[in-house]
Amino acid sequence: MALVEAGHEVTVVASRRGYDDAGNRFSAREVWRGVKIIRVGSTGFGKAAKWRRALDFGSFLAACGLRLAWLPRFDVVVALTSPPLISVFGAALARWRKSRFVYWVMDFNPDEAVAAGWLREGSLATRLLERLSRFSLTKAHRIVALDRFMADRIVAKGIPRAKISVVPPWSHDDQVRFDREGRERFRRTLGLEGKFVVMYSGNHSPCHPLETLVEAARRMVDDPALVFCFVGWGSEFRKLEAARAGGGLVNVVCLPYQPLAELAGSLSAADLHVVVMGDPFVGLVHPCKIYNILAVGAPILYVGPRPSHLTEILDGLRHPRFWTEAGHGQVERLMKSVAWARQQFGDRERGESCGAGEFGRERLVPRMVGEVERLQES
Repeated sequence: MALVEAGHEVTVVASRRGYDDAGNRFSAREVWRGVKIIRVGSTGFGKAAKWRRALDFGSFLAACGLRLAWLPRFDVVVALTSPPLISVFGAALARWRKSRFVYWVMDFNPDEAVAAGWLREGSLATRLLERLSRFSLTKAHRIVALDRFMADRIVAKGIPRAKISVVPPWSHDDQVRFDREGRERFRRTLGLEGKFVVMYSGNHSPCHPLETLVEAARRMVDDPALVFCFVGWGSEFRKLEAARAGGGLVNVVCLPYQPLAELAGSLSAADLHVVVMGDPFVGLVHPCKIYNILAVGAPILYVGPRPSHLTEILDGLRHPRFWTEAGHGQVERLMKSVAWARQQFGDRERGESCGAGEFGRERLVPRMVGEVERLQES
């Protein structure tokens, strides 16, 4: 949209199926705020198993490749990293049509898949995916990484640092801010009035291991004024639902992803937000939930390694005592962090964004637009 506002013609190729619910179908063509959107079909098996996701990805890639072949030439092609291998199509299209190619790296595969145990290091599949990844990196005229750790990972692949820019994701600050009415409505609907709510909201995947947090919830189950709220979806979410259904976790609430229009209320409902980074995933994934959490001014509990882009953000906050941390496996420390947050922030009036301006749309979108425009002019 910002590129359109800057006077550029923009075409986006995407899937007709919803990300959270493959049963949701969108129109094949649409013009949204000046952006021409072309949506292609794919299978809709969903995320219940890896083979289902693989078939959905494969069918989308096939349909997307065919559609790209019939599009006119563009000055600049921008490709992201989801689904896996889509960047290869972007690099190939740009090379074929003699366009400039921007590779916007949101996560880093196959390294992430190896770290998560989905692929075996050194296997034939891993070596093939590594070659395809390097093709995308080497053919890119500009690479945009989300943090300096990710940039370091890319440089370690033999890519010149001069070709890489670091532009973090931005918060939805046009729609997400502290929402007092939404907070009260969310808490009232779930019967959370008068309780201290610890919330994890976002993707529930092995990249964000929740065992330490769940074990803390299990040990604190006898506290009637404490609730752990998990919002989102993923393989770990299904395990959490199963554990809750099996009994014992009566202090745990599980909810699906919330619509963007209601996100401010759900995020504002938390008294303490949890952000999780798996130990091996620094520079491979970038939990961007931190930016919307900062926008609603909520205290933060970080569970993960140090250093990471998250610790750098938290260390630099205007309110240094606004957050706490624990490592994976440190259940007692996590429990003490929750107790500390209850004592510090249980009755605190909120509403002030906690250092989120640095990561707002107004500051970061122009930087991303500039990365594209510089290539178009070169």
